[in-house]
Amino acid sequence: MNGFEEHAVCRAPAEEVFKLLWDIDRLSEWWAGMDRVERGSDGQITRFMEAWPDFAYPTRLEGTRDGSQVRISCLLSDIVHEWTLAPHPDGCVVAVHVELPEAESHRLDAQRDEIRTSLAGLVALAELQSDGISRRAS
Repeated sequence: MNGFEEHAVCRAPAEEVFKLLWDIDRLSEWWAGMDRVERGSDGQITRFMEAWPDFAYPTRLEGTRDGSQVRISCLLSDIVHEWTLAPHPDGCVVAVHVELPEAESHRLDAQRDEIRTSLAGLVALAELQSDGISRRAS
């Protein structure tokens, strides 16, 4: 297995980040290169990427009850994205651990670029959303 990790500090609470990770209707708002997502059954979704909009990636979405982790597993390529949220004085730390099987090792650099961009998009969207919530509460 090949893999890597990325992380970023987010000024939004972990709950807000978890909502974005868990809401399949919003994945394409922050996941780089994702065109759309369709709902399936039993926790399975189907992702479509902008580069191949007609190619379906069956995917499983799983989360922990405490809202600290979301696992997004491609059932076609066996690439796993494990997103973890941890407290931080400024909000939370968003970390992602990506595992690629040997057969997908040629995609390591592309995955790293995609996830760096996606992580930045997730953090920015969570902070924007959290700022909007804070302003409405004031």
